Amino acid sequence: MPRRHIRVTGAPEAPLRAALTALRTELGVPESFPPLVAAEAERTAKAPALPSYDATDVPLFTVDPPTSLDLDQAMHLSRRGTGYRVHYAIADVAAFVVPGGEVDAEAHRRATTLYFPDGRVPLHPAVLGEGAASLLPGETRPAALWTIDLDAEGRTVATGVRRAMVRSRARLDYATVQKQIDGGTAEEPLALLKEIGEARERLEVERGGISLNVPEQEIVQRNHAYELSFRAPLPADGWNAQLSLLTGMAAADLMVAAGTGVLRTLPAAPDGAVGRLRRTAHALRIDWPHHVSYARLIRSLDPHQPHHAAFLQECTTLLRGAGYTVFRDGQLPEITTHAAVAAPYAHCTAPIRRLADRYATEICLAAVAGEALPEWVGAALDALPHEMADGARRAGTVERECVDIVEAALLQDRVGELFDGCVVEIEDHRPTVGKVQLDSPAVIGRIEGGAGDLPLGERLRVRLTQADPGAAKVRFAPA
Repeated sequence: MPRRHIRVTGAPEAPLRAALTALRTELGVPESFPPLVAAEAERTAKAPALPSYDATDVPLFTVDPPTSLDLDQAMHLSRRGTGYRVHYAIADVAAFVVPGGEVDAEAHRRATTLYFPDGRVPLHPAVLGEGAASLLPGETRPAALWTIDLDAEGRTVATGVRRAMVRSRARLDYATVQKQIDGGTAEEPLALLKEIGEARERLEVERGGISLNVPEQEIVQRNHAYELSFRAPLPADGWNAQLSLLTGMAAADLMVAAGTGVLRTLPAAPDGAVGRLRRTAHALRIDWPHHVSYARLIRSLDPHQPHHAAFLQECTTLLRGAGYTVFRDGQLPEITTHAAVAAPYAHCTAPIRRLADRYATEICLAAVAGEALPEWVGAALDALPHEMADGARRAGTVERECVDIVEAALLQDRVGELFDGCVVEIEDHRPTVGKVQLDSPAVIGRIEGGAGDLPLGERLRVRLTQADPGAAKVRFAPA
C-alpha cells in the first residue's frame, strides 16, 4: 500500500540534507548492521538453501525504479485460452536467513525498511537485499514462484505457489515500459501488463477498492532556496501494482482457506479522519460534493495537477489504521478484509523490505503443499503483529519528521509572509490551536494564537512565524 514519496537531492552538507542526517541520529536509526549480522549475511549469501525445482526457463522480467537493486518481484505474463497466466516470482529471503540467527534477529528488530528523502535504511544487509537474494537480471535465484490463472475478465480461477530456481531476463523501469507500450513496440509478455493491469483495475472498481496513485515529491535546491515539484505516477506504475495486489489477495485466500495466516487488515476510516480529509480538499480547492464517495473522488483526480497531487499525498492518512492480524486453527478474525483493497489481503510480495512477507510466504507454501508449518514460523507468528506495529510506528515517525523538515526548508526564507489557508484540524481542548493547510505551497503546519477559536473548515489568512529545517517545524498564526 502507498506511502508518501519524497526525494531530496543536493550535496550532503546542504542544510536540508544536514537536517535529515541529524534526524537519523535523533531517532537512533542505525547507519550499518552489527558486525555479527554482517558476517552471517556474508556466509549465508554464499550458501543458501536451494530448491530442487528448476523454473529458469520462464523468461521473467522486473519493473522497478531505475536505480533499485533490492528487487523483490519478477513476472512473466502469457495468454491461456481466453484468459491469462501470471507467473510472479518473489525473492526467497528465507533461503538466506537462519531461523533464530543474527540476521533473523536483526530483521525482527527492524521489521521494515525505513525510507528517508535522501536514502533508505534497509531491513537486510546489502549483500542479501541488493545481492544474493535480489532477483537481478541474468542471475539464478531461489524464489517463491506463484502461478495464478485468470479468466478473460481478470478474475482468479486457479492459484499455486512453490519454491523454484528462477532467472530474470531483464530489469525494466516504469518509463521504459510506458514508452514501449504506448509506442506499440512492446511484445508479449510485456504488452500484456497493460491488458491484465487494466482488467484488474476494472475489477477493483467493481468490488469498491481504491488504489492511491500517490505522486512523488521532489525537493530541488535552486539559488539557495528550495522548490517543490511532483512526479505523477505513470499508468504502468498502476498496472504493476495490480499484479502485486493480485498476489497478495491470492495469498490471503490461501491462508483463509487453510485456517492459519497473517493478513493485512484495515477497518473503514472513521468519520473524523474523512472529515479532516474533506477540509483538506476544501483548502486545496478540490470540489468534493457530499453525494460523491471517496472512491469516486479519488478516481477523478489528476496527479499531474499540483493541488490534486498534494491531496493524494494527504489521502495516505486514511491508511494509518492498517495492521497485521494473525489467526490459527481455523479461528478467523473478526476483520479479514483491507478496506482499501475491499477484499482479504496479505503482504507477501516484498520480503526483502518487510519482515511479515517472509512469514506469509511460508504459510502459503505449506498450505499448497499440504504440509505442516515450519516450527520457526509457528513460533514467531503471535509476536509478529506487535513487531510490525513497532516498525510501522518508526516508519510513521520518520515520514512525519521528514515531511516537517522538507516543509520547513521550502518556507525558511518566507517567515513573516502572509498565506491563504484552511483550518483542517483543531485540538480537542484547545480551540485556539490546530493545523492549517496552505493553498500554495501545499504545506500543512501548526497554527496557534489569535483572539478567538480557530474556524474549523474555513479559509483563513495566516502569517508564517517559524520555518526552521533544523528544528523541523513550521508555525503559523492568524493574520
